[in-house]
Amino acid sequence: MNELYNVSSAPHVRDKVTTSDIMFDVLLALMPAALFGVYNFGFRALMVILVCVATCVAAEAAFQYFMHKKVTVADFSAAVTGLLLALNLPHTINIGMAILGSLFAIIVVKQLFGGLGQNFMNPALGARCFLLVSFTGSMTNFVYDGVSAATPLAQLKDGKLVDVWEMFKGFTAGTIGETSTIAILIGAIYLVAKKVISLKIPVTYILTFVVFLLIFSGYGFDSNYILGELCGGGLMLGAFFMATDYVTSPVTEKGKIVYGIILGILTGLFRIYGKSAEGVSYAIIFSNLLVPLIEKVTMPKPFGYVKPKKEGK
Repeated sequence: MNELYNVSSAPHVRDKVTTSDIMFDVLLALMPAALFGVYNFGFRALMVILVCVATCVAAEAAFQYFMHKKVTVADFSAAVTGLLLALNLPHTINIGMAILGSLFAIIVVKQLFGGLGQNFMNPALGARCFLLVSFTGSMTNFVYDGVSAATPLAQLKDGKLVDVWEMFKGFTAGTIGETSTIAILIGAIYLVAKKVISLKIPVTYILTFVVFLLIFSGYGFDSNYILGELCGGGLMLGAFFMATDYVTSPVTEKGKIVYGIILGILTGLFRIYGKSAEGVSYAIIFSNLLVPLIEKVTMPKPFGYVKPKKEGK
């Protein structure tokens, strides 16, 4: 036995894919929703996107520089945070509020907790919820074709019918990136094809939400209502792009299923029994907080593990 073995710490399975590769793929996948948002809402939407991305990148670089840390903006994670935040904002939002939200996402939610990989919640959604609480009027003021209008989801909550096909295409009121389901799905297909995300979390999330609606909504198998709920309120954007965030979602396979079920139930509770028609952002944030517990109870046992016997037995 003269062989020498190299003993090292985990991880033992490595991949050539880098963080910047993954984040760049996410940026590309978000392009259809972003471009449609600009087409749908005009130059003002483009301005919000550029401001959020630029502020997030600048804030991360400045914080890391002054804290004498390695500047990591080249990994595109700050750019992804900025783009996701912008897509979750109405195009009419005050630019100062967009800047404040971007600073909150990067400095408070991400950097103060250690940077990429250490944040306990999705930075973009954390900032969106912060802005919703702080500036409710501006965050819920949706203008479409120059006219202030209720979102299709708000109309559904009031018992009105909605045009699901228009929602699927995206020609409705809403935040910059949530309106076009088809644009979001194009990006999601790209991420799945590139193996950046798996379908376990989003599919479990969506199916659980549908089952919750069938049982508790009072509409039964009303296809117009169910499809309207699925296409509205950022559900698709949240399910494929934010619920699947590597840092704030479970790593265990069973944990992903549990996580998706919790997301579906919480979204159903917030939408049906809450005052707001929305619910995705709060559902994801709350579920992020439960991830350590989910992983603890779903962690697979090591091979050969034998549960120790209690004394006296």
